[in-house]
Amino acid sequence: MAVKTAKKPPKKIEKKAAPKKKASKKEPEKRILVIVESPTKAATIEKYLGPDYSVKASMGHLIDLPKSRLAIDTENNFEPEYITVRGRANILKELRSDAKKADMVLLASDNDREGEAIAWHLKNAISAKSERVPIQRISFNEITPQAIKDAVASPRTIDESLVDAQKARRVLDRLVGYNLSPLLWKKVKNGLSAGRVQSVALRLICEREKEVESFIPEEYWTLEADFKVGKSPYTAQLVSWQNAKPELKNEAAVNAIIAKIKNADCVVSEVRETDKTVRPKPPFTTSLLQQAAANRLGFTSRKAMQVAQQLYEGVSIGTTRVGLITYMRTDSVRVSQTALDEVREWLGKNFPSDFPEKAVEYAVGKKAQDAHEAIRPTYVSYTPDSIKKYLSKDQLRLYTIIWERFVSSQMNNAKTRTVSVDITVAAGKKEGVFRVSGTRLFEKGFYKVIKLLSSKEEKGNPYPTLKTGDKVKFEKFHPEQHFTQGPARFTDATIIRTLEEKGIGRPSTYAPIISVLLDRYYVTRSNKQLVPTILGKLINDMLVEYFSHYVDAGFTAAMENKLDEVEENHIRWPDMIREFWDPFKTTVDEVGKTIESFKGSLDEPTDYVCEKCGKPMVKKLGRFGFFLACTGFPECRNAKSIPLAKCPKCGGDVISRKTRGRGKEFYGCANYPDCDFISHFKPIKQSCPKCGQFMVEKYDKKNGSHKACINPACDYLHSADDEEEGKPPVEEGGE
Repeated sequence: MAVKTAKKPPKKIEKKAAPKKKASKKEPEKRILVIVESPTKAATIEKYLGPDYSVKASMGHLIDLPKSRLAIDTENNFEPEYITVRGRANILKELRSDAKKADMVLLASDNDREGEAIAWHLKNAISAKSERVPIQRISFNEITPQAIKDAVASPRTIDESLVDAQKARRVLDRLVGYNLSPLLWKKVKNGLSAGRVQSVALRLICEREKEVESFIPEEYWTLEADFKVGKSPYTAQLVSWQNAKPELKNEAAVNAIIAKIKNADCVVSEVRETDKTVRPKPPFTTSLLQQAAANRLGFTSRKAMQVAQQLYEGVSIGTTRVGLITYMRTDSVRVSQTALDEVREWLGKNFPSDFPEKAVEYAVGKKAQDAHEAIRPTYVSYTPDSIKKYLSKDQLRLYTIIWERFVSSQMNNAKTRTVSVDITVAAGKKEGVFRVSGTRLFEKGFYKVIKLLSSKEEKGNPYPTLKTGDKVKFEKFHPEQHFTQGPARFTDATIIRTLEEKGIGRPSTYAPIISVLLDRYYVTRSNKQLVPTILGKLINDMLVEYFSHYVDAGFTAAMENKLDEVEENHIRWPDMIREFWDPFKTTVDEVGKTIESFKGSLDEPTDYVCEKCGKPMVKKLGRFGFFLACTGFPECRNAKSIPLAKCPKCGGDVISRKTRGRGKEFYGCANYPDCDFISHFKPIKQSCPKCGQFMVEKYDKKNGSHKACINPACDYLHSADDEEEGKPPVEEGGE
């Protein structure tokens, strides 16, 4: 159902301070109580409703499953045992008290499964104490005056199918987590946990890491040359050699070509013009917003959703408080007719020649639930420039890409023209062909409103002004060494895209999935890449070996589809859970009896001796990975980092260290300060096959992740050290 929006932003009205009055028992109470989830949302909505309304916040879930036990009756249709969340009893008590005094209660939690469940629990809790007060549900896609007034004017009953879908998801996750986690405690290490969806994401990350680690880079070269016609220089790349794609595997092959062609005749043999139409992209869905925020703004998925929540719940624009974007958890690109009319009216005034006769429609994906509109600004007239002084830096940047994406989606296509020039060497023999090209926009179209989201098409590069038959000469050659790049590790953006493509999780779960893996230290971030820890790999190996079916992407996607079927009232949620539970519980019981415990087996004897008590040290697995611990524990609590490599300067141990202040990790010799060797790159297990010193994994924007020998005198996969390499950082506790 489309939600109407106001055509004009709310007027900025100065609110006069009301004269203070003494409390009186005879003073009439507010008649209608509205309960939302957050105080920020409550503050925004309260400004839109009159004095007859009181808006209070539930602070999220007040009633949920207890953390201390399973609380699912598996013998009685999986009936959950709900309790008041610890620390929330006073909030519930106050809401019950306010409801008792009200003539009506309107439950205005978020318009999704979780929000519907919160409303359902609140209704039951309030009705148990105040049977006579009518309780209804209201929902909205944006927090604007008109949307809130429309919602209040059209209350509804609670959607039991949505509640059932949330209940099924909650029960399913509880059954998986509370059965797999104790198995991990028993067999691996205390304090571990496993989750239904997170374990699949961990598997994807670990499988990608295996590909990264097993990849062996291969050397190859490219050849560019500077040509000159008159006063205009051009740099072109060799694209054909002896009528085939050039295979330049080493420097000798490149030098052989240079020697053969350096004095050859060159002529422009072909000039091609190619026009391309560039369509604007649809408005953001949750996953697309998180991907764009990661790629363009450097936001983590969690940060993107936190800032989006702030924009949705309301920001003070002068004397007016308004929600600036629509609901930020959605998988649909659908836009309401009212919003389309508004953006087309704005474009008609500001870009009259740059939008089509009819509104642009975008196809909603087959897997989309389409419960909410796409993410868009609530008022197009609130341009980023017009409200930037009211927003924080992060709020402005995220709002800008949302505004640009939505407005541009309803504008004309852009058109680019690419001019490619082929320069043939030794024209008669056609020994080789060098190519130079340039691309420019010749019709800007939707790019006229895009700044922060600008792409390579908009930036372009100059056209070469060469004509067929022009004779040119070599000025200089630029041979360059490269190494093939292995598969890239997942980032927030790419893992979210993969999860969405595979049908794993939903818009509300993408950010929490990543956060849980990071919080449990199964995964860490390195240069914005998600890298599984030793602990994460160990957990994944066990789950894949014994529960491969349940941590399979296809199985998890099928379960998500069944949850959707519950929401659509096609199947009963207890039936869905029963179908899953019986074989799952059988597997858990069998694995619990047959699997050998890893406990103790992870402790490896070493040749290291404790410098404090003289007892041998063992390699143990902790929350942050492996470390060395004294066997004299608990009398001796000495522990230290595990040596990662041998120091190339003194032969000592290279260990992990952290800088003072921010605690940034680096790698240095354990004999510091006597030996000052340090590396900003982590040693890897591979030794250099040429010189025998250790290898490291480096990262830069040009080459991405790549392996290199630590020895600057060795040319095996070597790249120049960055400026910080070799410069000792200030250690924690250092001078």
